[in-house]
Amino acid sequence: MSELKVYNSLTRTKEVFTPITPGYVGMYVCGPTVYSDVHLGNCRTFISFDIIYRYLKYLGYKVRYVRNITDAGHLEGDRDEGDDKFSKKARLEQLEPMEIVQKYTLGFHKVMELFNNLPPTIEPTATGHISEQIEMVKQIIENGYAYVVDGTVYFDVEKYDKEKPYGILTNRKLEDLLEGTRELGGQDEKKGRLDFALWIKAKPEHLMQWPSPWGMGFPGWHIECSAMSGKYLGHQFDIHGGGMDLAATHHTNEIAQSQACYHTSPVNYWLHTNMLTVNGARMSKSAGNGFLPHQLFTGDHPLLEKAYAPMTVRFFMLQTHYRSTLDFSNEALQAAEKGLKRLWEAYDNLNKLTYTGTGDSEIDEELEKRTIELINGFDDSMNDDFNTAKVLANMFELVPVINSLKNGHLPLTSISKQTLELLQHKFKVYLFDIFGLKNEKEGDNSLLEGVLQLLIQIRKEARSKKDFATSDKIRNELQGQGIILKDEKDGTVSWSVN
Repeated sequence: MSELKVYNSLTRTKEVFTPITPGYVGMYVCGPTVYSDVHLGNCRTFISFDIIYRYLKYLGYKVRYVRNITDAGHLEGDRDEGDDKFSKKARLEQLEPMEIVQKYTLGFHKVMELFNNLPPTIEPTATGHISEQIEMVKQIIENGYAYVVDGTVYFDVEKYDKEKPYGILTNRKLEDLLEGTRELGGQDEKKGRLDFALWIKAKPEHLMQWPSPWGMGFPGWHIECSAMSGKYLGHQFDIHGGGMDLAATHHTNEIAQSQACYHTSPVNYWLHTNMLTVNGARMSKSAGNGFLPHQLFTGDHPLLEKAYAPMTVRFFMLQTHYRSTLDFSNEALQAAEKGLKRLWEAYDNLNKLTYTGTGDSEIDEELEKRTIELINGFDDSMNDDFNTAKVLANMFELVPVINSLKNGHLPLTSISKQTLELLQHKFKVYLFDIFGLKNEKEGDNSLLEGVLQLLIQIRKEARSKKDFATSDKIRNELQGQGIILKDEKDGTVSWSVN
């Protein structure tokens, strides 16, 4: 088996993966900020790292996967400006900030379960690690890389850059970064334009604040990840991941403050997922083309022609390399839906095959060789920076072979017993264990499908008789059980589990 190579954003090259401690991997991924529903870009990142987590375990590594929950109510702007999103949301909904946190944390976990993501081994919260963040800020001040102004602590970027390149992650010089920032106004208390807050003085009305050596306040955006990753993975660990939008500011500042505190580069391999687009345009709320996971599952969005099951969306994401832009469209999602169905049908056919050969004389040597090459290509592709798209390409090349063996167009003895067993094993391992897919039509779901189709037919007959009371009752009762019916444009009815 080939060596695992990963693309390191820090060096901008593919490198042979060598963990700090043989056999063990420490991985940290920036988790959600839980003041609203998790958006689809986050989901792509978490699904990508779920695959990476699963594959590292498949390779035999013991993985400590840490994914944080941001719940400290800090300000998320690059300069720590703007509204406190937790306080704003809490006031709008007349709730305590931690009620907002609980609500959206539970919602996030539900979405991750629907996508069949494995839970991380540790999921720390920012509010649960205030003392660690304060201690880290104190150490950075003591080391000479931060200063206090009226209860707020700022990181001194220009001083740090004299010793270590601040823009190392994005390969940008300090002069270039300074050109892209505004001039300091007379009211700005920071020394430098790029300086960022490690600890922020809280206004009296701020709902989430804690005592510190500098007065009542709350942590800046960036310090929490450095403090929690340092606590659970050490001052230097193997993999740090997140969306590429975090690289220029959040991850750049993480490197600087960790280096300033611990005098060591915190992470060996930086991995970043690429952005999502919709019909070629960048996904955003302001453009009106941003939709949430539950809207995908219910089809309740003007840009969606129908509902798409969570496994269809997960499979769709696996068809593109995690570092490539992923474009959402109805055509692409429907193609993924058909492709996944085709793959499950082939898997079912594969499992029904029982070898009956008596020797090697009937083996098609060319087919045998090509089948083995395609199977071995699963691991080779994943070892090439977790290239799920290439694995799926190999799987689909094997689908007609599997189907031909099942329907008798190819004799089962065309390949050896060992190759058939390897094919069955690898398909199962990759579909379930590594790709994390679930066959949504198997087992109880088949029974559910039958019951729902019966209810859909009864509802259709009620509507034709203008018995809208019965029709609405069926729809509403199912919705109360978490099952959403949607009347499609072609007259059919689709359903999804909310």
